Amino acid sequence: MKERAGTALSFGFASTFLLVIVALPIAALIWQSKHEGWSGFWTAISSPEATATLRVTLVAAALAALVNAVLGTITAWVLVRDDFRGKAVLNAVIDLPFALPTIVAGLVLLTFYGPTSPVGIHAAFTRYALFLALLFVTLPFVVRTVQPVLIELDREMEQAARSLGASETSVFFRIILPNILPGILSGVTMAFARAVGEIGSVVIITGNIPYKTEVTSVLIFNRIASQDPTGAAALAVLLLAISFAVLLTVGGLRRWATRHERA
Repeated sequence: MKERAGTALSFGFASTFLLVIVALPIAALIWQSKHEGWSGFWTAISSPEATATLRVTLVAAALAALVNAVLGTITAWVLVRDDFRGKAVLNAVIDLPFALPTIVAGLVLLTFYGPTSPVGIHAAFTRYALFLALLFVTLPFVVRTVQPVLIELDREMEQAARSLGASETSVFFRIILPNILPGILSGVTMAFARAVGEIGSVVIITGNIPYKTEVTSVLIFNRIASQDPTGAAALAVLLLAISFAVLLTVGGLRRWATRHERA
């Protein structure tokens, strides 16, 4: 009885917390987006500027997430499997995008890739700058989700495969990758969700040029500033729906990838 009461109390607390912090604000956002009816909602999300920003946002976010899936996995591998001088420093640098305020991250990128770049790279106010900014802020998500999986991975299976004549490529693709794939998928999902809603690091370096470098999060901010909260809410609901769909899709892929563990 005491265990049941404790479970019920914990469940009630968690449910209430999620309701107040997550569910009710999202419900209020959806209600605000429908303030002018479905026609107003559709007009807000289908305007030429909105569709252009959505296309730029989704393409850049997807590319950044996919590139970080590879680079983040390689970085996690180096941090776990290799020993070298400066490893602790590199491990700390990975978390810098988490620690830096996003507006500071944008200023850092503008300083390095802007007109006064110390290495002569001028990529500011282009889509390349947007891509670089999203790479910068999303890299830690993949590294930090793959890293603990690699640490817990049983190396005896790898050694057994090698002793039976398996090549390093076969060991990686048949033993290592299937085990770390759920972690990679989790990291990619979080990286994509962060990239879709990113504003601080991109607002400076991209120049927010309509139909070129302007992203949806900046358009949402601009609509709020121009006294159009309903249009801003409609775009926010659209981004929310896209992120939720991606979460469900990747969740299904994770279940498929770990089906052997539940068998």
